Amino acid sequence: MTVNEKNGRAEIAYLDVEDQTSSGTLPYLSYKKVLRKVDRKLLILYSVVYLFTQLDKNNISNSAIMNLEAAHGIKKQLDLSSQQWAWVLAAFYYPYLFFEPLATLLLKYFTPRIWQSRIMLTWGGISMCQAATKNFQGLVAVRFFLGLAEAGYYTSVLYHLSFWIKPRELPKRIAFFYSVGMLSGAVSGILAYGISYLDQKAGLAGWQWLFILEGLPTVLLGIFTFFFLPNFIEDAKFLTDDEKELLKSNLPESAPTKGEKDFNWSQIKDLLKVPTFYTYTLIWFFQGIGGWGISFVLPTIIYQLGFTDTAKTQLMAMPPSIAGVILLNILGQLAHKRIIKPFLTAFIMSLIQIICYIVLLTVNSNYAKYVMLIIATAISNSLYPILWPDRLRVLRGSTAAGIAIGVTNGSTSFMGIIGPQIYQSKFGPKYHVSYSCSIALCSVVSVMIALTWWLVARDGLLETEGALKDESSFDKNDEEYSS
Repeated sequence: MTVNEKNGRAEIAYLDVEDQTSSGTLPYLSYKKVLRKVDRKLLILYSVVYLFTQLDKNNISNSAIMNLEAAHGIKKQLDLSSQQWAWVLAAFYYPYLFFEPLATLLLKYFTPRIWQSRIMLTWGGISMCQAATKNFQGLVAVRFFLGLAEAGYYTSVLYHLSFWIKPRELPKRIAFFYSVGMLSGAVSGILAYGISYLDQKAGLAGWQWLFILEGLPTVLLGIFTFFFLPNFIEDAKFLTDDEKELLKSNLPESAPTKGEKDFNWSQIKDLLKVPTFYTYTLIWFFQGIGGWGISFVLPTIIYQLGFTDTAKTQLMAMPPSIAGVILLNILGQLAHKRIIKPFLTAFIMSLIQIICYIVLLTVNSNYAKYVMLIIATAISNSLYPILWPDRLRVLRGSTAAGIAIGVTNGSTSFMGIIGPQIYQSKFGPKYHVSYSCSIALCSVVSVMIALTWWLVARDGLLETEGALKDESSFDKNDEEYSS
């Protein structure tokens, strides 16, 4: 074990060798191995849960085309118009928009174990209640409370990880976590395809079985989380005292800590004075509507291309998600190794996204359109995770981190409010109005990424470990301890 002084702060380096002393042999674990222990306890559990929460969130899109040929579709049975369906999709995001910043902060107040399990239990239960709805009003009400129950899960995961792991170690972890959730697009297609054959079993339509069978696992995972999710480094029973000190010593000074006050007004005041608070939020806002808006109706758009029936269309909705998983994990690994730069990568991705929508707007070939849908969806799913580690890195303090993470991600809730309005089925099958809106909105995303990039560089924070200029910058020699 060695102690280095960097910027006046002691950092403990644990070597992956055995330190010989006069009293015997004392083994010291590397930072990499300790992080792997944390990954097994936090990251894997969170990722599995995220897969099921995404299934519950997105199965409404699969339900839109289930068993249409048999006249047992959800729109037909609940007598929903195109406008009403847009409101059904949007209802989920109104409470999400307003409650997410507070829900993120409450993780620290109630502790992660209690707060995250509460989210899962209420979320899964309400998700199953969608099967009992009989009309437009009932479905909108359930979707509203579904959004209220789930608000803050994703942001709370990022917030929780920032107490444990330094930002420079987050790119591949966030990529993995996010990509597991993205698999929901592929898994939901397979499940919807299979569940569609349960139509009219026990007197229930296929879409009702979908909500029930996909909501139940979330409830079970909520119970598991209550008993097994670790809270903070200081409370971790699976770590030794030396391992705890190693994790804490590697966190930047600006990182959130358990010992801070649950709410600090001065941090919020300082946060509101930082220009990047607004530019990051605008990236998430415009990308959510312009890039992600199409995701709410993707199965419907693919079905309207006329390739096959509704059941097999569920399977054709899988490749966009699979492509996103592959792309994101490749980019996550490259970003983690510092081979690519997050801002440059995100900027290029936003330009390619614009090109995809231009092609969708101008070409007539349905095959070309399907390919563009795959590429555009893969990029829209990957852009946020590429920028999240840097978003977390430039935040100072527990309260500021919780509020900024919640507000930034909460702004994407407009994708569920405005996106379904832009991509109403009445604009199909060509969706010229919809694609034109996406081109304009994604163009703003490109501008905001470039502006945020410039602001972070101006403040001297592009290469730092945290949100302070005097915090150590990334050093190639540190790769020995990188996980």
